[in-house]
Amino acid sequence: MTNEMNGKVVLVTGATNGIGKVAALELAKKGASVTIVGRSAEKTAAAAAEIRQASGSSAVEFLLADLSVMAQVRRLAGEFLQKHNRLDVLVNNAGAYFSQRQLSADGYEMTFALNHLSYFLLTGLLLDLLKASAPARIVNVSSAAHTMGPLDFNDLMTEDYGMAGFKAYGRSKLANVMFTYELARRLEGTGVTVNALHPGGVNTGFGKNNTGLVKAAMKIFGRFSLTAEQGAQTTIYLASSPEVNGVSAKYFDKCKAVASSEASYDLAAQRKLWEISEKLIAV
Repeated sequence: MTNEMNGKVVLVTGATNGIGKVAALELAKKGASVTIVGRSAEKTAAAAAEIRQASGSSAVEFLLADLSVMAQVRRLAGEFLQKHNRLDVLVNNAGAYFSQRQLSADGYEMTFALNHLSYFLLTGLLLDLLKASAPARIVNVSSAAHTMGPLDFNDLMTEDYGMAGFKAYGRSKLANVMFTYELARRLEGTGVTVNALHPGGVNTGFGKNNTGLVKAAMKIFGRFSLTAEQGAQTTIYLASSPEVNGVSAKYFDKCKAVASSEASYDLAAQRKLWEISEKLIAV
């Protein structure tokens, strides 16, 4: 262990495997108190125990939530707030790809609910604590898939699913970047920064919740992709590096700020997405 993040409190969603788990481990090694979030009690408890052992830190705990369900996002935030009086880093990492169109418990298209609305709602519920803990950081894991095209506000729930879910996934990742930029503007002067990132093509459990050709394709993709350790580096960098102190409203790839898609910089679309998201989580 090092002491780079001693006294820092970190929350990482989607941390039972892949880049979320690696990021949680490395931040624990740096001395942070880490809370991981997962859906399965068995898997999440096992991941927390593994991170404790591998990091040598006892300050690793877990909370449970299905983040596609807005009521569970609210419960998660409430449980975290009961246990902690500060939050230095929020890593919104949980996400998935669905080859077939599904609806969440709230009736929303599953990709949009899990990959975007959970980021939006959880961040909003924890924002006062982040501000009170400033300087603090929000790290939103997006993807280069956000470049697939602009948002269609007439079809945010992707009724026309098509392309085996890639359209819905790309839109959700664009929503992550647009949310990042709009939130950064709203946080100016608070001491809380927010950035988005592309982790790279990573060989994790991602996409393997599907069946058939998609599952087979993911196996082939895994042979040529990054390891979880490699893919987590930008997340870890944005969560802990002093090089990004005060840096906000940026999109990172390989630990470098790069340009995101042209559509992601549309100010009117960013505001419209924010307003629609507020209405959806209120319902």
